[in-house]
Amino acid sequence: MSKQDHAAAAAAPSPTVGGDPQDFDICLKLIDQLWALRQAMLAREKALKLELDKVLPEYRKSARNLIHYLTLRSIDLRPLQEQLARLGLSSLGRSESHVLASLDKVLGLLHRLTGQAWQDKSAEEPAGSISSRALLKKHTLRLLGQAPAGRPVRIMVTLPSDAASDAQLVRELVDAGMDIARINCAHDTPSDWQRMSAHVRSAAAAAQRPVKLLMDLGGPKIRTGPVADRPPVLKLKPGKDDMGRVVRPARLHLRPIDSTAQVPHVDASVGVWEVWLARLKAGSHIHFTDARGAKRQLLVVHNDDTGAVTECLQTAYLTPETVLTLGGAGGKKKHATLVCQIDSQQGALRLHVGDHLRLTRDGLGQPAAMDDDSDAPSPEPAHVAVTLPQVIDQARVGQRIWFDDGRIGGVIRQQTDDWLDIEITQARPEGEKLTGDKGINLPDSKLNLPALSDKDIEDLQTVAAEADMVGLSFVQKPADIALLRGQLQRLGRDDMGIVLKIETLQGFENLPELMLSAMASNVSGVMIARGDLAVECGYERLAEVQEEILWCAEAAHMPVIWATQVLEFMAKTGLPSRAEISDAGLGVRAECVMLNKGPYISQAIRTLDDILQRMGGHQAKKRPLLRALKAWSGPDTPASGAMLGSLTI
Repeated sequence: MSKQDHAAAAAAPSPTVGGDPQDFDICLKLIDQLWALRQAMLAREKALKLELDKVLPEYRKSARNLIHYLTLRSIDLRPLQEQLARLGLSSLGRSESHVLASLDKVLGLLHRLTGQAWQDKSAEEPAGSISSRALLKKHTLRLLGQAPAGRPVRIMVTLPSDAASDAQLVRELVDAGMDIARINCAHDTPSDWQRMSAHVRSAAAAAQRPVKLLMDLGGPKIRTGPVADRPPVLKLKPGKDDMGRVVRPARLHLRPIDSTAQVPHVDASVGVWEVWLARLKAGSHIHFTDARGAKRQLLVVHNDDTGAVTECLQTAYLTPETVLTLGGAGGKKKHATLVCQIDSQQGALRLHVGDHLRLTRDGLGQPAAMDDDSDAPSPEPAHVAVTLPQVIDQARVGQRIWFDDGRIGGVIRQQTDDWLDIEITQARPEGEKLTGDKGINLPDSKLNLPALSDKDIEDLQTVAAEADMVGLSFVQKPADIALLRGQLQRLGRDDMGIVLKIETLQGFENLPELMLSAMASNVSGVMIARGDLAVECGYERLAEVQEEILWCAEAAHMPVIWATQVLEFMAKTGLPSRAEISDAGLGVRAECVMLNKGPYISQAIRTLDDILQRMGGHQAKKRPLLRALKAWSGPDTPASGAMLGSLTI
């Protein structure tokens, strides 16, 4: 607003807005503030011309609007919003998708309230309230496909390993409502992925509707290396009542060595020599001394071609060195054999608060032990290798480190060329078990890791041949996207959709730059990968972070996938928790919601479908939809038809 316009407005006799002179002064002040904000938006757009020139023409308007939004949110708007709300004007709270148009609308109204002329500026605006929705819809259709009738949000499902061999399983997922299938390339093999994708295409054809396929690259996931297996020990434990009386004997199956036969209703199965096994018959007694030196007995209750089923009335521990003897307890020993096959147990490190753990470049993980080379033995801390040893060089003393989705927390206390010494600062009172192949997060560390591993580049051969879109895991900087785009161009798939998986703090902080970089590709979207992201940013901050990602993506007219632990308890147990039902309802603000695998996944899909259909009538992004409330419109309520008469809209 020019000084001349201000002077003319102020010189008007007794200027008021709605009869209140104070509101008139507020309007003049707001005009100045909003006009300065408008100029700042255009100035920032001009300053970022080089970045905008890299964006494809079909995304230029979206990129401009994103820049305007970032400018809008660079200051605290709350005092300004209060003044706008007082005047009954838009407080810009839902302007993400059309920032400049919203600002101009308010400026135009303020000019009219103060009796000043306003020239239409829609030609300068990249998107309006209607066209912005059209842009988001266009970009979403290209990446995720059409949403089903009656549900505005698509459902994505992570395929289990069984989907490679069980076509019926995939058919059930499609019939339940799966719109997009996800294959995690961190698991299984390329041949498995090919069979999964073939089953998806077949199921989609049978259902006569499209089902898209997303394949996630493993990416630079930092994990623990293998931990040494624990000695093979089998515990037999009978069932007892509250008084300690045995109500169900422990049942052990004795099978021939190398046999894989399985029998129902047994607690465990071990291999023994076949010649000895042939001597057993129902009623035979087998005596042994268990690993603790306790005398124990097995009773043969059934035998057939698969082996013998035995029962034990006392708790017993068996190892491969346990000798089984056929014959009376006090009589002459008749025939004996070793227990030859007991599977080793997965290795684990037991960690408590105050313990130290060494993260090494390589080697097999081992629990804490005593140093036998010292005259005065000192504890040797537990140690485990890291799959990406570069982090040992890039992390720093004093920085936090998390293991296994945040279950175990620690602080780096010492750093050498070969290991990091970590003090455990968070674990349950009884301690936590850390096994191999568990995720590691270093939220305070600025890590420089390769965006694509050699395995990822190799996996892209299969991804390019099978998938509709590719998930870029642990994306952190624009160069990561450029690297992926170069590989896709090499494979002749520069048309493939790219999904930016935001799962690190650095990725979140660089989100605007990442989205601008992704707009140089044909089609792209964002996944809020809330598992690792929660560990990286802190669980208490996750709600805020996922909101900000939603806002930023809406400003860029970019589709969002709401992912990780949605209805997870239900998918695993068949029963949802109240909290996750509410969480699933929030997913209506995204364009797609992702479910992970579980034995009750089909039931979870149907439940999510019902939730999203219901919530789709109440919410569109941040905008509430005020559909008629049927719950309170009965014949005896104030909202009854008799009281409303013939009101129609």
